[in-house]
Parts: sequence; C-alpha cells; structure tokens
Amino acid sequence: MYESYYGFTERPFQLSPDPRFFFATSHHQRALSYLQYGLDQGEGFIVITGPIGTGKTTIARNLLATIGDENIVAAQLVTTKLSPEELLELVASEFKIPVKGNNKAEVLRSIESFLIALNKQGKRALLLVDEAQNLPAETIEELRMLSNFQLDDKPLIQSFLLGQEELKDIIQASNMEQFRQRIIASAHLKPLSAEEVKNYINHRLQQAGFEKESLFSDDAFDLIHQKTLGVPRKINIFVDRLLLFGFLEELTSFGIDAINEVALEMSGELTGSLSSQVLPNNQVSTSQTQQVVINSNENVENIKNVLREVEEILESDIKQKIKMARYVDKLLKQKSRQYAKEQVSHSSEK
Repeated sequence: MYESYYGFTERPFQLSPDPRFFFATSHHQRALSYLQYGLDQGEGFIVITGPIGTGKTTIARNLLATIGDENIVAAQLVTTKLSPEELLELVASEFKIPVKGNNKAEVLRSIESFLIALNKQGKRALLLVDEAQNLPAETIEELRMLSNFQLDDKPLIQSFLLGQEELKDIIQASNMEQFRQRIIASAHLKPLSAEEVKNYINHRLQQAGFEKESLFSDDAFDLIHQKTLGVPRKINIFVDRLLLFGFLEELTSFGIDAINEVALEMSGELTGSLSSQVLPNNQVSTSQTQQVVINSNENVENIKNVLREVEEILESDIKQKIKMARYVDKLLKQKSRQYAKEQVSHSSEK
C-alpha cells in the first residue's frame, strides 16, 4: 500500500516478530545478555517476563536467529494451559522425537534417549517456552524434572521461560522453591521511554529502506509515546496506521494533528486499541448499574442526543468511504501510469 509512496522496501511495522527489526533498548539488551549468558553456562533456567507487547517473543526469535553454536539444537514452544503429560508430548513433537507408546513413561524415555544421542554427537538441547504464564505450576515443575536429565554431571537440556507478569507470581509461590533455585538469571522488560520510542521508530524505518529525513517531528514522537504508552506492539499498530493515513492524505511528514486524528479514529475500533482504562475494584461502570428515570422533556432531549450521535457515526462512516475511494483511485492511477510506461518500453524495443 504505502511502501512505494514513502520509499520503503517493505512494511516497517509488521506485527510478526522479525529479528532483522530487533531494537535493543537497555532492558532488552540486558534480557538478551542474560539469555546468551545462560547459553554459555549450559545449565539452569533463564526467565524473561514483561507486559503484553514488550518484545519477549522478538527476543526469543532474535536469539534463535543469532545462535552461532551449531552444537545447540533449539526448539520453541508457544504454550497454552498444558498438563505435564501434554507438555512432554509437545516437547517430543517440536524436537521431532519418535515416541513408542502414548504413556508418560514412554515419552520421557524417548526424550531421554534423544538427549543422550545428542550428547554423544557433542550437541545439547535448548527449549524456549513462550507464553509460559499459561502453564500451571505442576507443568513448570515438569520442566524442572526434565532438567534432571544429565550425563557425566552435565545437563542434557536447558529451558528458557518467557512470559507475562503473571509468570512471576507462579514462580514466587511457596511450592516452587526447587524451581527458583534452578534459575540462574531473570529479567523484566519494560515499555520504552520517549527517547527510546523515537529511536525504535527510526530504526525500523531505516531497516525498511527509508533514506529521507525523519517523517516525524520531535513533538510527534512524544505524542506517539503518550498514545502507545511505549509498548512496542502498540507502536507498530499505531505507526502502521499513521503511514496508511499519510498515504491516503498524501502527507510527506507527520505532526501533532495527523497523530491526533488517527488516534481518534482508532479509539472507536476493536483493533489497534492504544490504551485501556481499568476502573477501581469498588467502582462499577455506570452503564451497567445506574437506572435513569426521565420525564417527557428529558426523553425528547435524549432522542436529540441519540440522533446527534447517529449523525456523527454516519459522518465518520462517510469520511472513511471517501478515504477508501481516494485510495482506490490512487491505486488505479498508479496502475495506469505503470501500464503506460510498459507500453512505451515495448514500443521502444520494437
């Protein structure tokens, strides 16, 4: 869509994690250093936690993409609420371990045989468990039991856990003491600061081939930080939408007005929400509890308010349709110009 308009080689703010776009803030760099340290140690657990959208999966993908040790055989799990038996079956599946039988003992025996065979080849297994906050405590305990597979006093498998903040509560429970003693390092990711948001956006633009001056003013960067709360995933959603808006409106740079307009558009949508408001525990939404008694005059006024709201909705819908029509018109013009160039090129060749 907007790639050619702004001179990008690809979309710079895609949601899917891509190691090429990895941007290491101080917190992300520390987490990545802990992961690398854990690899060098070859034992114990590394735990990385952080709020939704702060880049835990991106760090895992970046680590897998940059592992230079051919003797490490890695697998990544994205978990749901798995029982210990289901976890073991998934581990066997991800490492492509053939399993004889379908009971837990057989699965464990197959995993152990696989790990021993790796060890004899001078290799070891690395298991990255993403979204680990979904795992029940007993399933995390099963991971600890897997770490007991050893040969010549050397662990045969190592596990990294990445999860949202609830993972910290699970690990800090009183019955998880044995697991905590196996953790050799942990890190907690935080949202980006205002300066980091600026560097993050510019980094992704450069990775996508942008060679012109900055698209955003300093005030614009500050406002983006405010709208997205510094969460990388929200930044990606918001700036991607900004670039589409800029393409439709034929903008060559972005200031406060464009950002506020896009933020207003997105505030009423299901996708790309920029922030959510949580009411205190003792406060319930008025729309759910309050019964309003109105007389006839108030009823008339209420109907007027409803009609005004409908009018605003229709007006917004019309604006969206106009933008889409302009977008389609622009695409048709681009195709027409491209077709004309091709015809000229074919004529000159003849």
